Amino acid sequence: MEPLRGDETTVGETTVVARGCRLDDAPVRAVLETDARPRFFWAAGTESIAARGSAATVTADGQSRFDDVRTALEALFDDCSVPDSLPSVARPRAFGGFAFHNGTYEKEHSPWDGFPSAAFFLPEIQITKRDDDAWLTTVATGSEAATEAETLLEEWRDRLVADPETEPGTPPGISRQERTPTQDGWREQVAAATESIDRGDLQKVVLAQSLSATLNAELSVPDVMARLSETYPDCYRFMLSPDAGEGTFFGATPERLVSVRGRTVRTEALAGSTGRGDTPAEDEWLAAELLDSEKDRHEQKLVADAIRDQLEPFASTVRIGDRTIRRLATVQHLRTSITAELDDDEHVLSLVEALHPTPAVGGLPPDAALRTIRETEAFDRGWYAAPVGWVDAAGNGTFAVGLRSAVATEREATLFAGAGIVADSDPDREWDEVQLKYRPILDELE
Repeated sequence: MEPLRGDETTVGETTVVARGCRLDDAPVRAVLETDARPRFFWAAGTESIAARGSAATVTADGQSRFDDVRTALEALFDDCSVPDSLPSVARPRAFGGFAFHNGTYEKEHSPWDGFPSAAFFLPEIQITKRDDDAWLTTVATGSEAATEAETLLEEWRDRLVADPETEPGTPPGISRQERTPTQDGWREQVAAATESIDRGDLQKVVLAQSLSATLNAELSVPDVMARLSETYPDCYRFMLSPDAGEGTFFGATPERLVSVRGRTVRTEALAGSTGRGDTPAEDEWLAAELLDSEKDRHEQKLVADAIRDQLEPFASTVRIGDRTIRRLATVQHLRTSITAELDDDEHVLSLVEALHPTPAVGGLPPDAALRTIRETEAFDRGWYAAPVGWVDAAGNGTFAVGLRSAVATEREATLFAGAGIVADSDPDREWDEVQLKYRPILDELE
């Protein structure tokens, strides 16, 4: 099936058929290690998903990219025949995401070749595991779709039984690293941002850095995902290899942008950071210091208030939880859970559009912050800090913010991390915070 752009209306002219069966196990590596593109991996809580091959693809760009993707996916799912016996966990989903910035934003030597402004695909092969329940789902299109979906189901069921899960290999090692900007350049950027804040042009801006790494051996991203799942089981682990290009975007992010199930919306405000202690007592001391930090509490409150304001036009109620500590392997954050009940049914992509970018990855006011990011950063953010996740036929879905992430080819990887700059930000402290945020991916490469 030819790729479908968001403004095309040809989806309904084809037949889309899904088939599925229960599996004894879900060896996701057997799906991810194939050469086929696109590929997608997602793991959150007790659910993990691996998908490959495109039965249908939707891409979009421009100001209406969220609407265009939503419209095309709704048409695609409306045309999809799914057996009533297939449970919700195994039903087809569309996987993908968006670039951080709308429109063309390519800097010199960008690693984002093949990543459109928005891209989703309905996979030919989807393995879903939730708790101890595992399913294989296949999708085919065209006049012989039913037969092809059944054939794919039989072939992959046999293949997965014969190809059990393997242990991940070791990291490839790094021969060269290059940071953009340098530490001196970073000090200049932070100083310029705080001057804008002092003038009243900004309240907050999130500035990012990139780290380019040359690898000693060929990188297996499925191996990285397996290791990240051991180290960061409470994070959203994701991996996407688009149709075109050679790159794969992957990461283990602590931040959910939004989940929609029915009329219930769940999200969170995550901002303010500190390291982990060498002992439990030091860990608690650092956490208490973070909770007492006026700078970090101010930064986190800006995020929580903005998310509440963005949700209120859709919601009958918005509930903001207590401020807590979110502990990860190398860093601790301030976190506030946010739950909303919608007035009416809303597609998850409508909420994604309303919330992206949150002040945790962009800033306030949004337009001034985005302009500052474009003018300041010397690299293309691509899909870094942008929405990545899944959508189902009911318009439910979950999207994470693409943090603690990298885009990589076989022998090159570019890592990204950022820090929120407010009035009293110290450039050297913010530099150290960014280096901590590189660690989840850097540890899996070195």
